[in-house]
Amino acid sequence: MDNKINRFGLIGVAGYIAIRHVKAIKETGNELVATLDLFDSVGFLDAYFPHADFFHEYERFDRHVDKLRRNNKKLDYISICSPNYLHDSHIRFALKNDTHAICEKPLVLNPWNVDGLAEMEKETGKKINTILQLRLHPSIVALKEKIEKGPKDKVYDVDLAYLTSRGNWYHFSWKGDTEKSGGISTNIGIHFYDMLTWIFGDVKENIVHEHGKNRAAGFLQLEKARVRWVLSVDENDLPHNIREKGQRTYRSITVEGEEIEFSKGFTDLHTRSYQEILKGKGFGLEDARKSIEIVHEIRNATPIDFKGDYHPLCRK
Repeated sequence: MDNKINRFGLIGVAGYIAIRHVKAIKETGNELVATLDLFDSVGFLDAYFPHADFFHEYERFDRHVDKLRRNNKKLDYISICSPNYLHDSHIRFALKNDTHAICEKPLVLNPWNVDGLAEMEKETGKKINTILQLRLHPSIVALKEKIEKGPKDKVYDVDLAYLTSRGNWYHFSWKGDTEKSGGISTNIGIHFYDMLTWIFGDVKENIVHEHGKNRAAGFLQLEKARVRWVLSVDENDLPHNIREKGQRTYRSITVEGEEIEFSKGFTDLHTRSYQEILKGKGFGLEDARKSIEIVHEIRNATPIDFKGDYHPLCRK
């Protein structure tokens, strides 16, 4: 990473995840120049980039970015934190304006969108990066190293549960609309599928037990793991002891019955991601492809109900 100060734009600056990107731009010594969102709850920018331009309307943002390019003040990167279904379009916008793209997961909703973006990368010479921060988490990196050093022919038993309570607002927002979010497996699960295939290899079998608006569950046979998984946004699915503590999120990964502790250490992973991207070592289209294929298959599968090997939390 050189000493150049890169100029950033950011689409979706009022969104939940945007502050992590803004913080990462600041902590890597770069400049946020122009931002876009339909909503104006962006006062947090005062603490980071009070002079960044802010636009409500895509058309005016488009004109401004083009004007910067023509006046030799072009952006180097555009970060994308917009709703999932808009990622493909906004990545294309970035590349058409001669900038690299940094996009939140899921990079896109459908596998064929990856192919289209690969063509645009070739045409423009610009790079598309995505945030797969679990690959940088110390506990996950340690687990990958442990599996790589373990017996080559061993197939591990893995249980994954991610239960994160959401209020009534969730189903009235774009996140509750499968056409816009990709459904629960995409919206809250895609980074886990990426992490699992990164560590345990390609998918051999993908079974879906349930895929509703509040909960999804299934079984993945990977090259080196049998994975039972469950995802939920319903507080009623939380284990009793978690609810008694007043907690609204439960995250658990066990490998051969041993809990992998990774609930801490998330705070700086976006900054770490940006550091790697700026060094030319970010995660790109092909890194994202497997998890996009998995969630697309889950979304379009016919659930078999709770038969065979399913996650223990589903038994209640």
